[in-house]
Amino acid sequence: MATVMLIVYWFSLLVVLYTYIGYGMVMAMLARIRNRPAPMPLKEEDLPAVTILIPAYNEADILGPKIRNTLQLNYPKELLQVIVITDGSDDGSDIIVHAFPQVMGMHQAAREGKAMAINRAMQRVEGSITVLTDANAMVDPASLRLLVAHFADSRVGGASGEKRIASPAADGVSAGGEGLYWIYESWLKEQDAAVQTLVGAAGELFAFRTALFQPFEPDTILDDFMLSLRICLKGYRIAYEAGATATETGSVSLAEEQKRKVRIAAGGYQSMVRLKMLQAARHKPMLLFQYISHRVLRWTVTPLCLILLLVSNLVLVIQDMGGFYSFSCWMQFLFYLAATAGWLGALINRKWPIVSAIYYFVFMNWSAILGGIMYLSGKHSATWEKSKRLNLPVKENQAG
Repeated sequence: MATVMLIVYWFSLLVVLYTYIGYGMVMAMLARIRNRPAPMPLKEEDLPAVTILIPAYNEADILGPKIRNTLQLNYPKELLQVIVITDGSDDGSDIIVHAFPQVMGMHQAAREGKAMAINRAMQRVEGSITVLTDANAMVDPASLRLLVAHFADSRVGGASGEKRIASPAADGVSAGGEGLYWIYESWLKEQDAAVQTLVGAAGELFAFRTALFQPFEPDTILDDFMLSLRICLKGYRIAYEAGATATETGSVSLAEEQKRKVRIAAGGYQSMVRLKMLQAARHKPMLLFQYISHRVLRWTVTPLCLILLLVSNLVLVIQDMGGFYSFSCWMQFLFYLAATAGWLGALINRKWPIVSAIYYFVFMNWSAILGGIMYLSGKHSATWEKSKRLNLPVKENQAG
């Protein structure tokens, strides 16, 4: 029994450390060796035609500012097509779109899900580059030029911008922890892209070659992730542009944040089943390595290892296996105590830097477990839902 628990403990500890520390260190070292140069800005005559797609379900409260923000992007108007899809909306979103003659509105009463709405809109796309952006994400005006510059490299199939979380004093319960998480995630994306490619684009701001689009299956949950990985499987890479930013606010409540994260995790499980990435092992070993290390471990193995690490540690302490395991157990106890403090702070809308980040880490992993249960139980759905986020005033012509 002791031997089994020792194996479980050390296996779980190594998986957790590798997932959140080791992989980043490996990619940082490889990135320094690769030293990929930054793209040069394109000349005016070389700028491609761009279509911006804005899927919007019941976003009447923010849709007007979002469209104005989009029309104010620093890009030649004659090269810019804007399409807003409001399928299923019953809050007057389609009427708001009609107030902007520069914008093409697409609307149908049937609510078929975001993936199907994008499929419909792609049939009307005219630009050689398509940009997907969320209705509640305000984009910095310089972002579009920064993104399209990456496509001067014929090996680039897509370019992802940077998601930012607005975090004024009155922001949502998750923003403190999520903001710190995205600082780490952004750094890791820089390493991934410098070595080879991103393994998943930010749906808040993602540009891709229109010709590479593959229609989504009707029940697709993570459209941005599926799209970006399928582009990679076609032999292209996804670039990362930290200067292209899209800012959104945090969720309005813990329940809303958990619903969003569980849905994302369920979409991750769906993607793993559908993509069949192991078939790419022979021809794209680095892509497979990044995919397993950055996505598969986080969505499946590591959350379970956190539980096994605690359970095996408790058993080893009970069996009196030595002072190290007692110390390790106390460290885990303090870690989850800090997470509990962060949870209590979230309940009263208070964000304390360290404990909020620890709570968000635990929250993410617990959501991944719930997402796996949701997917395996068949209770996941691709039905388009409006995410309930704080309605904070955001400047329309800039990201922050």
